[in-house]
Amino acid sequence: MNIKQFMAQDHRDCDLLFSRAENAAAKEDWATASQAFNEFIRAMERHLGIEEQELFPAFEEATGVQTGPTEMMRMEHDQMRGLFAEMKIAIEQKSSEDYLGTADTLLIMMQQHNMKEEQMLYNMMDQHLTDDFSHWQKKYDDWEEN
Repeated sequence: MNIKQFMAQDHRDCDLLFSRAENAAAKEDWATASQAFNEFIRAMERHLGIEEQELFPAFEEATGVQTGPTEMMRMEHDQMRGLFAEMKIAIEQKSSEDYLGTADTLLIMMQQHNMKEEQMLYNMMDQHLTDDFSHWQKKYDDWEEN
């Protein structure tokens, strides 16, 4: 396994949690929507955190590139977090219209973001970050313990 395979699978895992929350909100099952949304946010924050605090800095150090793809990904992460906040408010207000509208925006953003990472950035990471993959797997596993 490599960074691309592992992180792409994590994208799929996060997508599944996103879908569960969206389906529950569409049914106005707010207890389930809230629980699924919280699981989605935990998974996304782990994913984004591993990228921002582990993978991106290691890649920047290995390549000497401080701007470019990692800078763009961080900006997109911030935009996603803004949408997460809007979705949380929509759940608290039990507004399926607001939740689903924001979820549609987030879905498009995540699809585009994930494509850039999976088709470009993760490949570059696999070329430049030569640590055995178990090194990154341990960081991911340790993250869950936080």
